[in-house]
Amino acid sequence: MSSHVCCFIGHREIEETDGLKNGLAALIEALIREEGVEVFLFGSRGRFNALCYEIVSRLQQKYPHIKRVYVRAEYPYIQESYETYLLKQYEESYFPPSVLNAGRASYVERNEEMIRKSDVCVFYYQEKNAPAKSGAKAAFAYALAQKKRIVNVWNAF
Repeated sequence: MSSHVCCFIGHREIEETDGLKNGLAALIEALIREEGVEVFLFGSRGRFNALCYEIVSRLQQKYPHIKRVYVRAEYPYIQESYETYLLKQYEESYFPPSVLNAGRASYVERNEEMIRKSDVCVFYYQEKNAPAKSGAKAAFAYALAQKKRIVNVWNAF
């Protein structure tokens, strides 16, 4: 079984229920066990991302071969001290070249990079009430256009 990649993208604020936490944990473990997902890509700036990071980190104790990768939308060149800090939390960190001159669209470009590299995209996307300029909305539309496998956990558990 070859290794597969999963990214997490969602709204900054989420309704954090026990159902969501337990459902996400079961989903992520199934991705590891049944689908060979070994690499998890993380962005930043949101509670959904933080929750997924917590779950993957916990599962890493049971599945030490899985990797957490932080995809930066800022700081193309980082000092050794910041890299050391990041590598205490992640196994790897990188800055996508497509983000370099993106300016205010750097987070959009970073999300698109994560989607392109992923076999499965786990979203927390509330379509009905999403703001017009939602990063999650733009990423969801991009993942659909790229014909990626999407698992939208908003209201799923």
